[in-house]
Amino acid sequence: MEFKNLFDKFSTCGKLLLPDSAASFDDIPWSVHPTFDGVELKNIITSDQTGGQFSFHLVKIAPGRKIGSHIHKEQLETHEVIAGTGICSNDGVELKYEPGVISIFQKASPHEVQAGADGLYLFAKFMPASN
Repeated sequence: MEFKNLFDKFSTCGKLLLPDSAASFDDIPWSVHPTFDGVELKNIITSDQTGGQFSFHLVKIAPGRKIGSHIHKEQLETHEVIAGTGICSNDGVELKYEPGVISIFQKASPHEVQAGADGLYLFAKFMPASN
């Protein structure tokens, strides 16, 4: 999986550079998703760093696992697929996820993501920020 190397580079070698500080993504721990089994998150840019305006997360979905149907009442969300494959339901429309795909979820729009046999690796962004 050629693009997984790119995802791994962000996870282990990536950096957040600010005028007054820097943070290595390797120092940020992976968190198990509290609701969806087989899903892990790395909170790269947090609400605290953006005054609540947006947040940025690396997301790993294990092969055959999914982020079940849910909504975000107050947030717009985007996904940028970096590696792996899967299927996303975006407001009832099924979309094929593969490297290079970007999807937008409007506020209160139901969505879910099912990883394929090779798992799914994506960047998720929330506006305003996800806690």
